[in-house]
Amino acid sequence: MGGSEPGTEAEACERVRAAAGRAERLRIVGGDTKAGLGRPPQDEATLSARGLTGVTLYEPAEMVIGARAGTPLAEVEALLASRSQMLTFEPVDYRAIYGTTGEPTIGAVAAINNSGPRRINAGAARDSLIGVRFVNGRGEAIKSGGRVMKNVTGLDLVKLMAGAHGTLGLLTEVIFKVLPVNERVATLVFAGLDDARAVEALAAALGSPFELTGAAHLPAGLGTPEARTLMRLEGFSDSITYRLGELRRLLKRYGTPEILEGEAGAALWRTVRDAGPLAEPQGEALWRISTAPSRGPAVTAAVAAKTSARWFYDWAGGLVWLATPAGGDAGAEAVRAAVRAQGGHATLVRAPDAVRAAVPVFAPQPEALMRITAGIKAAHDPAAIFNPGRMYAGI
Repeated sequence: MGGSEPGTEAEACERVRAAAGRAERLRIVGGDTKAGLGRPPQDEATLSARGLTGVTLYEPAEMVIGARAGTPLAEVEALLASRSQMLTFEPVDYRAIYGTTGEPTIGAVAAINNSGPRRINAGAARDSLIGVRFVNGRGEAIKSGGRVMKNVTGLDLVKLMAGAHGTLGLLTEVIFKVLPVNERVATLVFAGLDDARAVEALAAALGSPFELTGAAHLPAGLGTPEARTLMRLEGFSDSITYRLGELRRLLKRYGTPEILEGEAGAALWRTVRDAGPLAEPQGEALWRISTAPSRGPAVTAAVAAKTSARWFYDWAGGLVWLATPAGGDAGAEAVRAAVRAQGGHATLVRAPDAVRAAVPVFAPQPEALMRITAGIKAAHDPAAIFNPGRMYAGI
């Protein structure tokens, strides 16, 4: 299998034109830390963004940063931290899930719409992404968006590329809005709540005026003997002091919470962000389920009634990370039945290649939506060379 690592966008255009001319299927990669995400590769060569590096734009006063797609995420975050700024959407580091090495790239953050616990407050990666450059399947360099948020008339290619998993083109540059780092971060930790009561408490906190930026529940046995229900507050110190007191009063029927600050709290949220409680054993399948927060416990109960499963909740129960045995269909029948009954969708994040080839990795779409998906793919990648079949078989 061949591979290439263009150092410029022009070189990437030439490489794509050559591949399209001979219908050579390309696997698009950045740091290659998420190789197990999606259906198994059906490529003949690799096209890497690793040679496209460097920050191209940083205007701290305007709170906007742009970088070539292969730029390590850590490099972007370090530059932002030096000016007390941050990416708002807390991207997941998938290396623990997949047991991979290497460096996640900023382009891959956009390509998979990589969003962590702060999504409930700050939105997803796609909500902060304001500009992209990419190479389409004809080998043309396309620019969409820019340095400011604005209304878009016509097809919003910025949002289209976010979450396309490299199936529509090779991202060469991305531009994000950023925000200042918070002066103080504090986490309330309630102990011993069952799933339903924990989600009830999280809903009460999120329905209050006290602005949570994290809301998660770790059942008993995931790191500690007792269940832990986590609520994160961020902002100015005086505001945090006031909001902590008010939340304690509002939630007193759920017990007296421990308060975590500093590295202890930050480490706990990194664990939640990266699905740490379920990262091992690597041999288990791992699902990422999105549903209405109030229905998360019903989804997990329905799955557990049909197969062995472990889980925890983020986004106040709206995101369920769930591990199942990797044999057979990796629990797909049970998971998808539960999701159909409660609403939402499920993604098979980790499973052996044979399972991911046989079981839909992303939620199956209705026929009408699949026609739209196929049409968008054909418009941007007419020779179907980019990550063929990565998201859906035949597309």
